[in-house]
Order: sequence, then C-alpha cells, then structure tokens
Amino acid sequence: MRLLLSILLIVSPIWPLGKNPLPGDPFLIVNKQTNMVAFIQGGAIKGQYKAATGKTDDLTPQGLFTIIVKAKDPYYRKSDIPGGAPENPLGTRWMGFDANGTDGRMYGIHGTSRPDSIGKYVSNGCIRMLNSEVEALFDKVPQGTKVLIVKSRKSFEALAEEYGAMN
Repeated sequence: MRLLLSILLIVSPIWPLGKNPLPGDPFLIVNKQTNMVAFIQGGAIKGQYKAATGKTDDLTPQGLFTIIVKAKDPYYRKSDIPGGAPENPLGTRWMGFDANGTDGRMYGIHGTSRPDSIGKYVSNGCIRMLNSEVEALFDKVPQGTKVLIVKSRKSFEALAEEYGAMN
C-alpha cells in the first residue's frame, strides 16, 4: 500500500516536480498599477488588454493563483441574473482563480456589462475586461493556467522573466 501511494505521489501530475509555470505554458499577469492584463505564451507576450480592478487596493488580491473554474455566459447568483443576459455584470466569460483559498467562484477574470468601467478601479475584487477581449483569451487559457496579480512599476517582460514565463 505504501509503495502504491509513493508511486502515485511521484507520478501525479499535480505533484510539484519542477518550475510552474514551465516555459511556454500560458501565463497571465494582471498589473493593478496600470490596470492591464498580459497574456504570455511560448515565452512571448501575445496580447495586452485594459482591465478594471478593485475599488480599493485590498479588494483585488495580489499573488500567484491558478485558474480553476471557467464558464461561458456565467450565471450571476448574487442578483439572480441568468448567463447571457445583457445586464449580467460578469459579461460573457468567467475564468475563476483560487485567491485567498477560494474555489474559483469568488475571484475571477470576466467580461462586463459596463465597458465604460474598463481601465478604472471599480470592482469588488475581480478583474473586468471587455467581453470581446475576455472571449478571445478564454479559449487560450486552460484550467491550471497561472495568474500573477501585482501592483508594480515593472514591465510585463520583467515580471514574466521573474516568474519563469519567458524562455
């Protein structure tokens, strides 16, 4: 039994055997200083997008997180607004991450029904993007993708290099 457990731990894909992310893996960086999101893949920045973050600095958590939930046309349970409804504040896509020990349903990168909010500090902790831009990212960002959220004057290139996302 012990031998089987040991083998499972060693070959398990969730066991941390090396650097994470690996060079080439998709990686997202959210910079609260600039309210910008960078998508990195294959060791290069493939896109940069404007975003909205927390009304106060402490609302959008900082750290390295993992995308664990993804949804098209997410349901907004707080106000009982169905997915796909034009007034849904989550927009058309949700990519939830595990900040502060949550299950991916509390904090996320999502679209918005208020495109005028992009670039501002207005959210309750999530990262808002234009629906068209979060839709473009949605298919490129699999579950398990790492998300770095910082407030920094460093460039996306420097941050990606520091966290091992650049070749």
